[in-house]
Amino acid sequence: MSDPAKSLEAVTADVITCRACPRLVEWRETVAKNKRAAFAHEDYWGRPLPGFGDPNAHMLIVGLAPAAHGGNRTGRIFTGDRSGDWLFGSLYRTGWANQPDSHHIGDGLRLEDAYITAAVRCAPPANKPTTEERDNCHNYLVRELELLNRVQVIVALGSFAWSSCLRAAVDVGAVVPRPRPRFGHLAETDLGRYHLLGSYHPSQQNTFTGKLTEAMLDAVFQRARER
Repeated sequence: MSDPAKSLEAVTADVITCRACPRLVEWRETVAKNKRAAFAHEDYWGRPLPGFGDPNAHMLIVGLAPAAHGGNRTGRIFTGDRSGDWLFGSLYRTGWANQPDSHHIGDGLRLEDAYITAAVRCAPPANKPTTEERDNCHNYLVRELELLNRVQVIVALGSFAWSSCLRAAVDVGAVVPRPRPRFGHLAETDLGRYHLLGSYHPSQQNTFTGKLTEAMLDAVFQRARER
């Protein structure tokens, strides 16, 4: 049996060298060059982001895309921004991570039985990738699902990720019910091979307005533990 960690390294190598989407390449590199004033002293990653976590994971978490001054800066998904603060705080409280903070690569963070990735691997302008950009990244998610062969639960952060997860699950042999399952917070559906759970994305738009609370996010990962 092949080592999933080594196989995922091959996906990582393909992801970080990808230049398939000219608009995203220009945006991520412009952000990395101009920087935000608060991070002017830092070297930005400025490339696509691979997944991160336990190669023998039971749970896969799928987000939308890296943040321009978060993952696009630090080089690790959901690291260095407010969304990541919420996500990893919840994963720590519910037993999926060894610490509640994610600031930079090498900060000691470990995911326990979980793996995190995104539907789109480059930071998009206004956090809105196009359909073509989504499709260009689709095969990376499919390859990760094929290699993460112990995954039983997929948590989709937001409706964009929910749709991407359904498409990728079909490509690896899962069965999507008809009518097509609708996204919602704590929505769930049985795909045969996987159990898909929905969660509002921990974006500032959702957390600042109270649409998503810490208790609501914790409930998702507690539910994932039960599957």
